[in-house]
Amino acid sequence: MVFKKIMEKIKFERTDEEPKEEFLEVTPEGELGQISVKVETLRNYGDAERIQQMVREGNVVFVRIRDLRQKDINELKKSVERMRKTVAAMEGDIVGVDEDFLIVTPNFAKVYRGKEETRMVK
Repeated sequence: MVFKKIMEKIKFERTDEEPKEEFLEVTPEGELGQISVKVETLRNYGDAERIQQMVREGNVVFVRIRDLRQKDINELKKSVERMRKTVAAMEGDIVGVDEDFLIVTPNFAKVYRGKEETRMVK
């Protein structure tokens, strides 16, 4: 696919003169550099702040929520709501995966949810 785009941009001119060399500098679209993906466990409400800070720093975070879900569902709801508000403010994304994980992303990353791409936090 990338090769096809490069070939579409290159045009060869045929003349009696010496062939003219053309150079094309190619850079990947949307290059962000290195992105960290972290896995963290949400054990109590206080862990939500640590996870929020990781997302603010540009990390994608997979959050294990099973321990807190089994221990105190109300504390889990408060923690998720706190993270959801922060992610909404920074235009990131948060989505539940199965019953045991959340994926929390900064604004440059989106979680694909099938054909129709919708954002949970808007």
